[in-house]
Amino acid sequence: MSDQPQFSIKIDQNKYLPEGGREVHAVVSVESTGSPTGVSQPASAAEVIIIDTSGSMSYPDTKLRAAIAAAQVAVDTLRDGVFFAVISGANTAKMVFPQQTTLVRADATTRQQAKQALSRLQAQGGTAIGSWLRLADQLFDAHQEGIRHAILLTDGKNQHETAEELDAVLYRCTGRFVCDCRGVGTDWEVAELRKVSSALLGSIGIVADPQGLVADFQAMTEAAMGKAVADVALRVWTPQTAKLRFVKQVMPTVADLTGKRTESGPQAGDYPLGAWGAESRDYHICVEVPPGEVGKELRAGWVKLVVPGAAGAEDQVLATGNVLVQWTDDEAASTRINPRVAHYTGQAELADAIQQGLQARKDGDEDTATARLGRAVQLAEVAGNDEITSLLRKVVDVVDPATGTVRLKKNVEKADEMSLDTRSTKTVRTRKGEG
Repeated sequence: MSDQPQFSIKIDQNKYLPEGGREVHAVVSVESTGSPTGVSQPASAAEVIIIDTSGSMSYPDTKLRAAIAAAQVAVDTLRDGVFFAVISGANTAKMVFPQQTTLVRADATTRQQAKQALSRLQAQGGTAIGSWLRLADQLFDAHQEGIRHAILLTDGKNQHETAEELDAVLYRCTGRFVCDCRGVGTDWEVAELRKVSSALLGSIGIVADPQGLVADFQAMTEAAMGKAVADVALRVWTPQTAKLRFVKQVMPTVADLTGKRTESGPQAGDYPLGAWGAESRDYHICVEVPPGEVGKELRAGWVKLVVPGAAGAEDQVLATGNVLVQWTDDEAASTRINPRVAHYTGQAELADAIQQGLQARKDGDEDTATARLGRAVQLAEVAGNDEITSLLRKVVDVVDPATGTVRLKKNVEKADEMSLDTRSTKTVRTRKGEG
């Protein structure tokens, strides 16, 4: 695999538990870097761009025009040879380019044809996101060996299909492609779009001003074109007597992967990490083990980074690491909290506090909203998460960040509230003052 990124795993933890201790926490840092030669062979890739063309996209008409321009820039950003298609989404999904239900290779001709087809889009009808994803999944069906990425843009609520219908489509699509989701304007539901992005291992973002769509689409497409390894998974083995409590991505965003486990062998399960380029991500693992005698040491977890092997071949192991535990009667050793574990525990709590606080504010429960958003301010201050702190200050008046004392603002722009919600899961790597 000399033409692919090189992967490494680093484990941060305090392995010492007091007598009777059960919970082992570790931060697993995964990093991929360029190949030794510095030149990577471009991976096989497929891209589907999904543009909401429901009637609301014409109010104001700058929304649809900006969406068309953004999709055209995304098409221009595709590498030569990448398979792609463009979908128009309303009550049903329709092919914009090509007209047949298939993907075509990107070249000068197909890019120009796609941009011309996009320029003819008109807004009418409703919103049925599940049908859009179902068509994208159909398009990706013949391209399951490479990078598979979709961009989904909407401006409204999923009103023309039931939540159960959307859930069924997401269940079908999970693991088959990655989807970055964007909401334009402020008339869409963050929780609804987060459900899609979470199931499909993508990002979620708000573009309150349609003029920001072009730069955002270009950045998403460039990031997708930079991926080199598809279908990476974190395989976690635990001893027979142990229980894996959770596996969470904690950097660059908080995402709970626990429920995405697929069994991969005796006492081992795989957690999907999606496609990778040259990047780094951190994962928080918690294992519950039966108490051991003082002085006893064991491996509480064995983590491997794996990708599917060729047809009939075993999965390929890219990197490995151990999560260890040892029982001690040294109180100083057993009570020491690993700084990175503590930091990311706070970041996960920060995301929950923001989302719970905003929901309480929406429900009219001002006491709970004040308490949870105050806690969020406190956690963001400790973490040095300046972006979240800035967004929180648009929703609350901060009296004392150290204690989390805040007052709810009476008049809050909806775009500010939604920006805080969509970015609540974005984390920073270290606490303020740490190296």
